[in-house]
Amino acid sequence: MASDLQGQLPLCKRVEWSDVIPLPQDDGPNPVVAIAYKEEFRETMDYFRAIYRADERSPRTLSLTRQVILMNPGNYTVWHFRRLILETLNVDLHEELDFAQQIASGNSKNYQLWHHRRWVAEKLGTDATLNELNFTKKILSVDAKNYHAWSHRQWVLKALGGWEDELDYCHSLLREDIYNNSAWNQRYFVITISPFLGGLKAMRDSEVTYTVEAILANPENESPWRYLRGLYKDDTEGWVNDPEIPSVCLNVLSAKSNYIFALSTLLDLLCNGFQPSQEFRDAIGALGTSDINQLDSNLAIAICSILEKVDSSRANYWRWHKSKLPSAL
Repeated sequence: MASDLQGQLPLCKRVEWSDVIPLPQDDGPNPVVAIAYKEEFRETMDYFRAIYRADERSPRTLSLTRQVILMNPGNYTVWHFRRLILETLNVDLHEELDFAQQIASGNSKNYQLWHHRRWVAEKLGTDATLNELNFTKKILSVDAKNYHAWSHRQWVLKALGGWEDELDYCHSLLREDIYNNSAWNQRYFVITISPFLGGLKAMRDSEVTYTVEAILANPENESPWRYLRGLYKDDTEGWVNDPEIPSVCLNVLSAKSNYIFALSTLLDLLCNGFQPSQEFRDAIGALGTSDINQLDSNLAIAICSILEKVDSSRANYWRWHKSKLPSAL
């Protein structure tokens, strides 16, 4: 971006700025730590302060805000004033999206940039839908966990539409990286909010099947386990009574590896009223890390004891959880 500013005449030597008296920064008589600004930056900000104080909204001030933003993309005041100028001049906002994309290429996690882009897209309305979805897709292809891009994408879907292909997009991301927790989160966002899918209950059966397949392929991946639990939000009875849930737990436990999340899911089922068969006790006993007496008396306590050992980073949590279990379990 700095290359865009190279070779330009200083503002003080440009005829179009000859009528403006620069306004220096006021640091007071005795600044504690005076910042040694580069001369080009100092001059540009002096002119910006002058036109900002005068509230001049003209093509030249629009150009000046661009110059300031290229020097410092985090200056909130400049972005705000630029929006005021854009509204006053009634310029083509599609060109503004191009400018925002230029800034994003250098810093895609700039808060001011995303706020500005949302403002522009809101002004353009549905004309901006496809462009914004493609823009975020491009950002996410480089950084799949970019919170700003995900947040903007969700806003676009809710405000401007574009839901039709979003579930397929989530699937493509998960096919590339099944551990992409952001893509799992987006998938849940889509099935619960999209006006075309019928809501969580309508999508539950197919999503459970999809998630169970992902779990069996990578049982150590926490994201699908969390996603599976989310599919039964506010429906504890459905969670406990769906045979696919304990079944996937049993399958993973029987494999005797990567079973931490299977155990914690089974524990959640037990705490919500699930009645385990002897098959579950045998599978847990076969892990070789539990007290046979605990298996007979209180399976939930036995599971917490196992998790204390095999999930050492959360040992204190499992110890606390065990202390809170009702004896009736």
